[in-house]
Amino acid sequence: MFTINIVDNPVNYSASTPIRVEPVQARSAARVGALLDAACHTMHEVGYEQLTTAMVAERAGASIGTVYRYFPDRVAVLQAVAARNLVRATRALRADLERDNPSSVSGALATALDTLTRFFREEQGFRSLRVGDVLDIRPLAGSRGGNAEIAAVIRDYLHEVHDVRLDSPARVAIETTVDVIDALLGRAFMHSDRGDSTVLSEARRVAESIVQEL
Repeated sequence: MFTINIVDNPVNYSASTPIRVEPVQARSAARVGALLDAACHTMHEVGYEQLTTAMVAERAGASIGTVYRYFPDRVAVLQAVAARNLVRATRALRADLERDNPSSVSGALATALDTLTRFFREEQGFRSLRVGDVLDIRPLAGSRGGNAEIAAVIRDYLHEVHDVRLDSPARVAIETTVDVIDALLGRAFMHSDRGDSTVLSEARRVAESIVQEL
């Protein structure tokens, strides 16, 4: 068994898979990555509402046929960007939690707020699409929303590292707080690349107030 990484998503192949597939898959991963980067840069400039597959092709220096080889339409592009954003954001959050080592719900949410604020500032297109919850992009049936996955990272960290056991209301409170943080960050970065400091402060205050009883 060996693994090829396709746009941050590991794909496993059995030993019977011809080894010559590896460079082909690697080239495909590079092309897909370039197309998603182009989509992110374009969304940063014009927003996801205006994004078209033609814009992605032009920004990536590719033909429209190349775009359609991997994505049947603009919705598929948005889904792929959101999925990649989620992988990157959850990976960064896990690393930040390990670094900060918060032992309380409020501390873990403060770290999450800092992680997501950094992504809003530094990741092209993130503030427009985030992890997909900001718009209806038809996630796979049965899958959790992106914000729910971020909340799960927080819950899992607290349980596995600090043995913090959360009841159902506490789990809902964490998911609600992540949703609120996402909404307030969207507002904070609506007209500012650095984020409106007043709204950022409010996001921290509101997050603390929701979980103060936990």
